[in-house]
Amino acid sequence: MPTSLYARLSALGIVGLSIFVVWTPALHSQSQDEQTAEGYAITHSTTVEACSRCHTVDDQDRMSRISYLRKTPEGWQTSVRRMVALHDVNVSPEQARDIVRYLSNEQGLAPEELRPGLFEVERRLIEHDYEGDSAVEFTCIQCHSMGRVITQRRTQDEWALLMATHRGLYPLVDRQAFRGNACTGQPGCEEDLEGQSSHPMDRAINHLGEVFPLLTPEWSAWSANKRSPQLEGEWVISGYEPGAGPIYGTLTIRATESDTDAFTSSSRYVYAESGLTIERSGQGLVYTGYQWRGRSNPGTADELREVMFIERDQQRMSGRWFSGAYDEIGPDVILQRIGAAPIVTGVYPQALRRGETTQVTIYGGALSDTRDGAGLDFGPGVSIGMIEQSVTDELVVQLTIDTDAALGARDLFAFESTIEDAIIVHDGIDRIVVTPESGMARVGGANFPKGYQTFEAIGYNNGPDNENGTDDDLELGRVNVSWSLEEYTATFGDDDIDFVGSINSKGIFTPALDGVNTDRTGDRNNIGDVWVLATYLTREGRELRARAHLLVTVPLYMRFEPWRPIGPANNQRLIG
Repeated sequence: MPTSLYARLSALGIVGLSIFVVWTPALHSQSQDEQTAEGYAITHSTTVEACSRCHTVDDQDRMSRISYLRKTPEGWQTSVRRMVALHDVNVSPEQARDIVRYLSNEQGLAPEELRPGLFEVERRLIEHDYEGDSAVEFTCIQCHSMGRVITQRRTQDEWALLMATHRGLYPLVDRQAFRGNACTGQPGCEEDLEGQSSHPMDRAINHLGEVFPLLTPEWSAWSANKRSPQLEGEWVISGYEPGAGPIYGTLTIRATESDTDAFTSSSRYVYAESGLTIERSGQGLVYTGYQWRGRSNPGTADELREVMFIERDQQRMSGRWFSGAYDEIGPDVILQRIGAAPIVTGVYPQALRRGETTQVTIYGGALSDTRDGAGLDFGPGVSIGMIEQSVTDELVVQLTIDTDAALGARDLFAFESTIEDAIIVHDGIDRIVVTPESGMARVGGANFPKGYQTFEAIGYNNGPDNENGTDDDLELGRVNVSWSLEEYTATFGDDDIDFVGSINSKGIFTPALDGVNTDRTGDRNNIGDVWVLATYLTREGRELRARAHLLVTVPLYMRFEPWRPIGPANNQRLIG
């Protein structure tokens, strides 16, 4: 075995654990000199002190393994936690945070590199379609999302060693995806130049080393431009929370004198649908010059983690504020910096029925005092009536839709700016759709946390052609419905509906307890699948129904983040 590989395996702590398992010919794809030349010098004393016991330091201050990869703050946090959990690295929470911060800033990702993988750091449960090699995707997503992969950059040698790490820590990956029996007919198998069959992991190493290398033009350009963020000031908030609808408000960011990357924040926003007003205060830290990680109302029942992407001009941020054991609860948000010019963020309600007068609220920031409606234009067929309120962040106005107004979206021209599709003119709800079409919840509450699923009913109008399901159909937004569950009959005597859980009036499904249920035939647990049914009664007395499939499955037994405590405090997060 090459000396360099043995040293790397020693650093992993897996020498002696069936060495044959981790050898891969992909390590020969580049010479050792070529691999080493790419590494970054580690000049942070805390990192060197904590990590040099296992990661050797060369004469150019490069540390084995660490110098040859780049990650998000979440990626570096996972690495530090793994070292603590598996290799007894002795660091305090403060030291661990310092290490994560240094590595995230000096060996992070450029904005262009992170953008395709934002769903991973924002904890979005989506069906991601990887545009690269589908066979490589198949190899990786057997255990985690492709987002875990595309939010990293490594030398090809490091991608090979990452595969070795997986095989050392999780031996079952060979049968699940990494290796095939002579690789015949297996996804990702191909013959090499000598006619020998290669395994899926070999194809993955070659692909990832080429597509996600350590050195990239994007990172070189961002490293040269990276600077401390200037975020102090007032921002307007617009967003949307599943199960609660749109939110609007303002947020104030203040700088911290002792730390140019640290900020405090205070926000006030309203749920436009219910009128519920929320006030929050928190703190945030910006990594790599553009990655906001924070939390608001910390230590309370309504604490939210904040993951936001700061655009290069530092006039706009976007991302998610979320909570829950599986990070499934919380709003998507967009923040825009308030300057001299007014900003309009939205109108609620958006769907307005023709022939009726409706009170609507225009949300934004630095709005001009408008008492007579001058400067507001919702387009043909929409008349502006009484202005009931005009303040800097809200304008309440009466709108009348003509009885013969054309169906469809209207732009709002206001305060020398245009808001596209600000309102939707319609003549009634013709059908509803339940989103998501397929949902997933996880039983819990006894030994594992519960995973909730929120459903919404969206109303649609048939549009100008009055035909259902055509391109001119109008989406009208959330509608109030009655929620219920129906059996998804998959077997004779299927009884999942009696055991999987319940759904409330807001469309939030709460799963049942995890573990064996002795009241269920066969002493089974409470997993299963059901239909989620939404029922809507139109003004004309017509009943509209729609449904979605819900799978209630087992807890997430295998977490890829080792949550062993660092220091005396339990489960301390190192970022945000």
